[in-house]
Amino acid sequence: MTRVYITIDTEYSSGLMTGPGAADRAENYARSIACLTPEGPAGITHKLKLFEQYGVRAVFFVDPMPALQWGIAAIEDVVGPILEAGQDVQLHCHTEWLEIAGAGAGAGSPLARVGTGRNIADFAFEEQCAILSWARDTLVAAGAPPPVAFRAGNYGADDDTLRALATIGLGYDTSHCPALPGASRLSLGSEHRDPLLHEGVIEVPVGSIAALGGGQRHAQITALSLAEMTGAIRHACRCGRGSFTLVTHSFELINRRRLAVNKIVRRRFGGLCRALAAMPGVTTANYAENPPEIAPPSRRSEPLPADPLRTGMRVAEQFVSNTLYGAL
Repeated sequence: MTRVYITIDTEYSSGLMTGPGAADRAENYARSIACLTPEGPAGITHKLKLFEQYGVRAVFFVDPMPALQWGIAAIEDVVGPILEAGQDVQLHCHTEWLEIAGAGAGAGSPLARVGTGRNIADFAFEEQCAILSWARDTLVAAGAPPPVAFRAGNYGADDDTLRALATIGLGYDTSHCPALPGASRLSLGSEHRDPLLHEGVIEVPVGSIAALGGGQRHAQITALSLAEMTGAIRHACRCGRGSFTLVTHSFELINRRRLAVNKIVRRRFGGLCRALAAMPGVTTANYAENPPEIAPPSRRSEPLPADPLRTGMRVAEQFVSNTLYGAL
């Protein structure tokens, strides 16, 4: 069986942060986590209902860094519904919250000794250990089981990040995106598409397909059509790949500023869940129960080949989506 990991980066928006007050946090939660719209919620509760309906397991990578600004309750409100639905919570981290919260937020904690930076890779090894330890402990304090896996915000990890994860006891990272070689500073290339041991942890690359004209396109809900995603998963199954990772975010089914549901992306996500429930040779999995396994060294998997018809259909669909609903 090929294990499909639907991974959801679940995060408050630093870009929509307007202040330290409870009303500001509630507004950010409504736009970035719950995604409350006049047509109903389209955020994590919507996804959780779909997962229950189709028997899908998923992984929510939750960012605890906004607790610097709003306190632990902000993270409890995120973790609670996920765990109640029986889904997996793992660790995410957007370090820009260190600058947003200011120096006082880290007073009396290991974070008082770290600087600021957009990505975790902007920090020295010792600082990364401090940040990741604090983030892990905060996630656990919010009710989550001790995490075993991590994804860096913006995919912005480096090899020191993996060493830091190994140091604090996390065994898996999924910050390497072969289709976006400039996103991280990991010493891995576009050819690394299967789980491998790297710097003391198992690195689980984000899935991809081949792009027309060369290169790859990453397996994100907003980047591929339903036909491309299901085609990539079936291709992985036919090739005997042990796992395939898909990425989405808590807010990707809406335009957050307009609070409008993107009906094209929402239909795509629902179609993915429905397809996975019926796809032979494929199962959905999580890190808590069935983490990815290292691929044999002799196996170098190739992505789903590019197809002009599939690509053309996706480009047309994306044009309509952007025209009707705008950017996230």
